[in-house]
Amino acid sequence: MLIKVCGMREPENIRAVESLGIDMMGFIFWQGSKRYVSALPDYMPQATVRRVGVFVDAPVAEVAQIAAEAHLWGVQLHGSESADYCRALRELAAMKDVSIIKAIGISEDSSLPDLSGYDDVCTMLLFDAKGPSVGGSGRHFNWKRLEEYHGKLPFILSGGIGPDDAPAILALRHPMMIGIDLNSRFEISPAVKNVGALNAFIKKLKQNERNHE
Repeated sequence: MLIKVCGMREPENIRAVESLGIDMMGFIFWQGSKRYVSALPDYMPQATVRRVGVFVDAPVAEVAQIAAEAHLWGVQLHGSESADYCRALRELAAMKDVSIIKAIGISEDSSLPDLSGYDDVCTMLLFDAKGPSVGGSGRHFNWKRLEEYHGKLPFILSGGIGPDDAPAILALRHPMMIGIDLNSRFEISPAVKNVGALNAFIKKLKQNERNHE
């Protein structure tokens, strides 16, 4: 299972979280976030950890520019970006090797929308709880709703995952779920992660994964 830690900004915290053996690290380039990255940190994760930039309805040229400057492996689109927007991004020469992750907010009172339009222009999806505003919600949605998804793209589970959620995550059996996204419930303060809590959670998750093999 892939593990992504999002909302990073502080150089020493980046180094410490990188050492935990995670797969992806997210940096938020949206000014509305408390974890906004206004300038690239003095230290960024190396090749073993994929860099992901998080954007909200940003101009495609801006996304491509930051992706190049920060040497991003992928971009995560957390606004109302359509399939046409993703296609325009994909068609930029600078983005041909950059993965595109489209975040989808799931509400409690409506069906999962038709997401097939993203199949040919995105690399994967990220499912989060739909909140009153854009960006991450910091809370769970009903994970049984994942059963409604029958699409072709793999997805990452996000939304308020915390230290006690390892058993529930391991109980999920959706064939297209490839990873999880961790953020606010592992923080000491915005953009500063509790490395000890993350380490304990990741070890527990990986140990339980081995036991389930």
